This record gives sequence, structure tokens and C-alpha cells, in this order.
Amino acid sequence: MAFSAGGGSGPKSDMNVVPLIDILLVLLIIFMVTAPTPASLINVTLPQRSPPQNTPPKEPPPPVSLKITSSGEILLNNTPTPLDTLEFQFEDITQVRTVVLPVEEQPKLEIEVDPAAEYEVLAKVLARAKNAQMEKISFVDQAVQ
Repeated sequence: MAFSAGGGSGPKSDMNVVPLIDILLVLLIIFMVTAPTPASLINVTLPQRSPPQNTPPKEPPPPVSLKITSSGEILLNNTPTPLDTLEFQFEDITQVRTVVLPVEEQPKLEIEVDPAAEYEVLAKVLARAKNAQMEKISFVDQAVQ
């Protein structure tokens, strides 16, 4: 865009590019229409709609309570439990030795830790729970009770 402060006298020498743009757009459309489609087709298997199941959802099992006291004692469902047998009890809960329970059928492990308890005991408990393939683990805050 050029503006001149002088008079409007004199020939204008700007090229009209509108017809050139029209021709380029027409050529672009022609090339897009005549372009070959890819020869290789990709097979996609789409998921099929399954019929609705009329079975009611299962009620989750009751949670398993685990408490670690400040002295390092472990209470599993309010029963004193040695650390050595804890993994076997977790395996019984998740039925690892027979068939691993799906996550939705596993009970939740609710861990309550005394603030004065050692972290090493908690780490060992969590390692044994992981080895027993427990998936639902939560921590209980003492202030909530």
C-alpha cells in the first residue's frame, strides 16, 4: 500500500495480482483432486459394543486395618503380628498363592502410623504389601478419628 502526498497525476505502475492468485488456487485444487490415494490400506479393528450386563456390582470387601505403634509393634486387624509373617498374611488376603484377585475385589489396606514410629518399620510393611501384590493401600490420619 503506497500513499503519495502529491497530486494524483501520473500513471500507476502496480501489478494486479488478483488474477494470478485465482490461477494458483485453481491449480492447487486440480492437483489436490488428481493426487493418487495411498496404495496401502490400514486395517483397524474397532471395539464392538457389548450387551449390558445385568449383574449387580459386587460389594467391596471390608478394609484391612494395620496399625504401627511407636514401639514398632504391628497390629493387623487389632491383632499383634510379627513382621516376619506379615507378607504371608498379605498373600492370604490377596490370594496370591492360588489366583491373584482383581484390584476391584481386593480389600483396602488402611495403615495407621504413630507419629513417633520408625520409618524403617513402615517401609518394611509397604515392601511386604507390594510383594503380596496388594494394590489398594491408604493411610489413615489420626486426627480424623
